[in-house]
Amino acid sequence: MSNEIEIGRGKRARRVYTFDEIGVVPTRRTRDPELVSTSWSIDAFHFDIPVLGAPMDSVMSPDSAIALGKLGGLGVLNLEGLWTRHDDPETLLAELAQITDEAAALQRMRELYAAPIRPELIRDRIGQIRDAGVTVAGALSPHRTAEFTETVVKAGVDMFVIRGNTVSAEHVAREGREPLNLKQFIYELDVPVIVGGAATYQSALHLMRTGAAGVLVGFGGGASSTTRATLGIRAPMASAIADVAGARSDYLDESGGRYVHVIADGGLGTSGDMIKAVACGADAVMLGGALAKASDAPGRGWHWGQEAHHEDLPRGRRAAVAPVAPLTEILNGPAHVADGSANLVGALRRAMATTGYSELKEFQRVGLVYAER
Repeated sequence: MSNEIEIGRGKRARRVYTFDEIGVVPTRRTRDPELVSTSWSIDAFHFDIPVLGAPMDSVMSPDSAIALGKLGGLGVLNLEGLWTRHDDPETLLAELAQITDEAAALQRMRELYAAPIRPELIRDRIGQIRDAGVTVAGALSPHRTAEFTETVVKAGVDMFVIRGNTVSAEHVAREGREPLNLKQFIYELDVPVIVGGAATYQSALHLMRTGAAGVLVGFGGGASSTTRATLGIRAPMASAIADVAGARSDYLDESGGRYVHVIADGGLGTSGDMIKAVACGADAVMLGGALAKASDAPGRGWHWGQEAHHEDLPRGRRAAVAPVAPLTEILNGPAHVADGSANLVGALRRAMATTGYSELKEFQRVGLVYAER
């Protein structure tokens, strides 16, 4: 049965689904939440909760990456952010938090992010996280990866993240500019690589064939992104995750048993979204805006990504976020509000218990319903 609809006589479009349009279906079996495990592993690394902190300056600092690591998740530091450009980012983050005018904030951000990335600061920030005894992950965009990889690896990173709005295994570069050869790059690295975003079956399958340990799913769906308005590009997350999970299954057969982890990245504003992401096939989620709401988040009530201060075409905004609770309560509760913004892992655990599943991999098989809005 085709899921295409006619836009007009000369164009058809595929029908896809957002998190708001689907729901999880309870089964005949339930269990106590204490009998549920939310742990997952990627490569040689094991985590108690399926949560990665997005590499955004408003979400992850070295201190917050350490805190998330000690809570059982994985903090990913933005290696192109303020922490690798300036000696004292805390003062600059506090300054930005005081600027309420959008145009003035954009101008100041462009000034701050125009400072060069300093290899010695990459070394020091990664070393700070490593000294705390948690798993160390850092992220670079595709066009910066080749330049700073050696510095990042020598600093002792455990996991390398290549993250962009969209990352392709077949990028075509302008004359005189050599594109990143993902397959060769990953093959030559001694640490596992997570790469993305991808939003389609085919693009994800190509990324899996490069040897990536995980694929990020999402494109312009985050709370601070305006990609949909600026570029007209949209990838509703429920369908995108299910498509990439399908690519994972096919690649598992194609490769003779190599499992590539699917990590939802974008459009995850509430615990319900996080639960539906796993139900659609995600192994873990990368959270940005949801963690930016922590009262101890680096953004101090503001949230933004790299695309917000692009020098030519900003595709994001600096969004105001009302602090909800400290990071530990955002993840593990107790929740003092009923809007899905706190106790995210507790909500996941209860949803799994209510539907009768004890492991994340099992919960990926849960039934879903579609309710037209």
